Amino acid sequence: MRVEGMITPPGDKSITHRALMLAALARGSSMIHDPLGAADTRATAGIMRRLGAAVSRLRDGKGVRVLGRRWRAPSETLYCGNSGTTARLVLGMLAAHPFTSRLNGDRSLRRRPMRRVTDPLSKMGAQIDEQGGDGLPLTIRGGRLRRIRYQSPVASAQVKSALLFAGLFGGVGVSVTEPHRSRDHTERFLRYLGARIRVSGTTVSIAAGEFRPEGFEITIPGDPSSAAFFVALATLADKGELIVRNVGLNPTRAGFLRVLERMGGKVSIENPRDVAGEPVADLVVRPSRLRATVVHAAEVPSLIDEIPVLAIIAARSAGVTEFRGVGELRVKESDRLGLIASNLTRLGYDVAVLDDTLAVQGDPDHAPIGRVATASDHRLVMAFGVLAKTAGARIALSERSSAGVSYPGFFSVLQGVVCP
Repeated sequence: MRVEGMITPPGDKSITHRALMLAALARGSSMIHDPLGAADTRATAGIMRRLGAAVSRLRDGKGVRVLGRRWRAPSETLYCGNSGTTARLVLGMLAAHPFTSRLNGDRSLRRRPMRRVTDPLSKMGAQIDEQGGDGLPLTIRGGRLRRIRYQSPVASAQVKSALLFAGLFGGVGVSVTEPHRSRDHTERFLRYLGARIRVSGTTVSIAAGEFRPEGFEITIPGDPSSAAFFVALATLADKGELIVRNVGLNPTRAGFLRVLERMGGKVSIENPRDVAGEPVADLVVRPSRLRATVVHAAEVPSLIDEIPVLAIIAARSAGVTEFRGVGELRVKESDRLGLIASNLTRLGYDVAVLDDTLAVQGDPDHAPIGRVATASDHRLVMAFGVLAKTAGARIALSERSSAGVSYPGFFSVLQGVVCP
């Protein structure tokens, strides 16, 4: 397989969500350049409209204008689609608003845990009525909140962000301590907008006092999780070189590149720059001979979304790669941990799962042949789509459309850089 060309991944999904939400509460008009226009972010844009903000049509890579307004009680259920980020972060913001809202999502999202957010929000004073157990649908009534010092049992940017948003827009102090540092897009974005945030180790704090940003303009960097699939493709190629432009390299998201480097991956970082407080650069990727490694639990928050594609890389590397502390994969859009293991096993690889550890026995010379069940999970379909392009592979995917959740046009881009 030969890979050649230059691509630009779509806008960062995490930052696009946050930009839409914060613009919807800002004073005046905001302009968001190069947002991700995919299913998840369209769910966020739709909810912002239902809460009173004016949001122009959200299209991938096109600018979107948002006119922020004081939020009003929605007249219908706020539908989050498949987006856990939408549901959890919006819950934090709604906790600061004195009206009742009902949230729901698709079947996959209704299975994902929400108490990790609703429990601390309840302690702050939000009234939450569960109709779906530890998940959606649920109803929240916000209003006067209490300060909180919260020791989070999981390293989760969604939990941390929900509590920070509740405190900021509710005017109360919040302190969140995590077992490991999670991605810090919220902290960087809020600083960019003028909020005062204190970070000490794995603790993030804000002081009491109402915060409402002015309208802003921002350019969204390319999503590193989306870029990772093409970095993997070029690394696993036999020949060629791929340039991946405008990739966000936030240190709390760059665990994938750090792991790939110690596996022997050849990735050069060029044209480093800063975009609205986020480090950005272009990546030049070349084929590499790869070896196994151990991914430790403390690294997982910085690469949780890249574990499916790292498992694909591990399958084509020499030796046994272990992913430790990855139990969180069981409660993503699918049981990613189980599906990674079962699909790789079906393709002829030796894979084991013990508690929250995934072990993959790699074989660079094995030609994977078989059918992959993606469970309509965008990360899985793209990861196995990459494996399907490697030398000797004959893989049938159960579906392809779920890639549009985070990467519209993924398979067309993939086909365009693989040379016959």
